[in-house]
Amino acid sequence: MALAGRLLVLLAVALLAVSIIAEHKVFASGTEEHEDNVYRVSKGGQGSLKIYQCKPACEYRCSDTKYRKPCLFFCNKCCNTCLCVPSGFYGHKDECACYNDWKTKEGHPKCP
Repeated sequence: MALAGRLLVLLAVALLAVSIIAEHKVFASGTEEHEDNVYRVSKGGQGSLKIYQCKPACEYRCSDTKYRKPCLFFCNKCCNTCLCVPSGFYGHKDECACYNDWKTKEGHPKCP
């Protein structure tokens, strides 16, 4: 009888772990419509994001580059100042004037 109880508890823990892992994969893949739309800016302009939305927006924007670490650094720096990240992996900087106009000392774009 004690063995059956232990097996039942073990089964319940295993099912809970599987459901948590499945939920995490759905969230991480961005396949949920809600999660997909929260962080992408569609011509939202300066101030369209909250500070806590910068990190996921930049992770999406920098996900298709081989220079991921510097891209994330500068994207987050720009987002924290402008509260905007252009849509897509590259370009579309006209959607966020602050992001587009911020330049380095040499005159190159600061924001990826």
